[in-house]
Amino acid sequence: MTDYQHILESIRRDVQPLFGKGKVASYIPALKNTDPKKFGIALETLAGQEYSIGDANERFSIQSISKVFTLTMAFAMVGEELWKRVGLEPSGSAFNSLVQLEYEKGKPRNPFINAGALVVTDVLIQHLPDPKADILNFVRKISGISDIEYDLDIARSERETGFTNTALVNFLKSHGNIVSPIEQVLDVYFHQCAIMMSCRELAKAFLYLANHGVIPATGERILTDSQAKRLNAVMMTCGFYDEAGEFAFRVGMPGKSGVGGGIVSVIPALLAIAVWSPELNERGNSVAGVMALELFTTRTGRSIF
Repeated sequence: MTDYQHILESIRRDVQPLFGKGKVASYIPALKNTDPKKFGIALETLAGQEYSIGDANERFSIQSISKVFTLTMAFAMVGEELWKRVGLEPSGSAFNSLVQLEYEKGKPRNPFINAGALVVTDVLIQHLPDPKADILNFVRKISGISDIEYDLDIARSERETGFTNTALVNFLKSHGNIVSPIEQVLDVYFHQCAIMMSCRELAKAFLYLANHGVIPATGERILTDSQAKRLNAVMMTCGFYDEAGEFAFRVGMPGKSGVGGGIVSVIPALLAIAVWSPELNERGNSVAGVMALELFTTRTGRSIF
């Protein structure tokens, strides 16, 4: 039996030299005061085992990790129709690129770059009576944690400085790929990015993607087998922006990062693992987090390959 706890402890020790090699996200003012030395990992297996180290119980802003939750909701609602409005290809460009969106005439390359996530948010607004409350309730349901909330200071900070996202949604609207009012799309989007969760809560929340679309704790099906496979595939190819290929090469798990310093990955039929380390590389991914997951798959001998 794999000694996961020992492996997590060894990973924490071996990533220490990476502290100071990245920078905490500062373009969102409410994030820049995060302690750069925070580090936590949590692992949840489908067999019900739980392992954690460090700051795994401390909540942080999940940022773009939330795109997995909103994509799950939209995909479950509208199915394959979703891909008429957003693509499935890796971007190879920055997560907030305007150039690519202009070149491709208002159809975002994939649902995890900001333009694609804004279209997904628009889909939810069209189908949900209270999108902000419904997104929060969905995350509470899949994680089994009832007190998950938005950080309203971070949501406000994102709104006050979200000029590029405002440009993206206006450009999408000009091409007819946003139906709802622009202000509402931005409001819902900034709130979803401001969800606060810990590594343990994120690992629990992602278990449905390791379990073929079913929440293990309740047996409730969220996605079909086929949809869960496809969503994992999109995470594998697009979950790390223009570093997706390198992450697949080094780590070998589907996953999603956020500029709050979090990364969550899954191995289907086995486990979900979340790591948090706020210092980012130039592509917006956690420096120590990526290394921690690489060491995890190397030392356990487990990945999707």
